[in-house]
Amino acid sequence: MSGVADQVEAGRLAAVRAIVGAIPDPEIPVVTLADLGILRDVVLEDGSPLVLLTPTYSGCPATEAIAAQVREALDAAGFPDARVRTVLSPAWSTDWIGEDARRKLRDYGIAPPACSAGCGARTPPACPRCGSAEVEMVSRWGSTPCKAHYRCLACREPFDYFKPY
Repeated sequence: MSGVADQVEAGRLAAVRAIVGAIPDPEIPVVTLADLGILRDVVLEDGSPLVLLTPTYSGCPATEAIAAQVREALDAAGFPDARVRTVLSPAWSTDWIGEDARRKLRDYGIAPPACSAGCGARTPPACPRCGSAEVEMVSRWGSTPCKAHYRCLACREPFDYFKPY
């Protein structure tokens, strides 16, 4: 391939990555697919964009909605031949959530994972509103299955906690 063709392909790939990386998560719209680490990779396969996504868990009900969002965004941007492939191995981990995304989650009122995936759910989160470590679990399940519901004993505010996986 010539240098010009390589540059064109690199430009297409960068454009696709930028479009897909900016798509908000359908359940937590303050973070993007890239922020959460759901976007694994973007490649060109036979000249067509192929987007690789890893759901937060294999039964995540948002998986199909996310794939549809990706296809719609790329179609609207002039990539009607784009495809989406789900990649289940290695399994998604909250360790893939970037620091900026953790800040966005806190600002939105969701406590990010308090530790790495290996710690399990035993490490309680800090309150995303006041930062207090004096919290209690209200329910193992929050507004989505990947979150638990907590209450801060200091400021008395309820909040969701993104469980570590």
